[in-house]
Amino acid sequence: MIEQDTIKLLRECDAGARMGIASIDDVLDNVSDAQFKQKLTDCKNTHEKLKSDIQTQLDRFHDDGKNPNPVAQSMSWIKTNMMLAMHDSDKTVADLMTDGCNMGVKSLNRYLNQYTAADEASKNTAKELITAEQNLTKDIAQYL
Repeated sequence: MIEQDTIKLLRECDAGARMGIASIDDVLDNVSDAQFKQKLTDCKNTHEKLKSDIQTQLDRFHDDGKNPNPVAQSMSWIKTNMMLAMHDSDKTVADLMTDGCNMGVKSLNRYLNQYTAADEASKNTAKELITAEQNLTKDIAQYL
């Protein structure tokens, strides 16, 4: 049970990290404020490091991880591009990123509660990812 919950939690963390990286990539070129762009870049780097850590943990179980849900990823891309086409501003980017982070935090907390038998290392990784998303939300609130 521990191994299965660990793998499942790590897969969800992998999908979340990948989704975060892709979402930041989708908006980064639309950010005009240098500090805002740096905050997004720093968060992306954190997600990339966590993604690497997640893959290292998954390698122990000979698991390739999980890509984000294609429907969720497509809907995110469409929403991002539609909103930026209507209002291309740092405020719009901050709004989109805040919504995405909140969804990520909610999902990851749900998976932490669902996969209670997961090992402590995978739980800590999920918590680090949650913290990164919460911190980005706080850091970019001034741009809303």
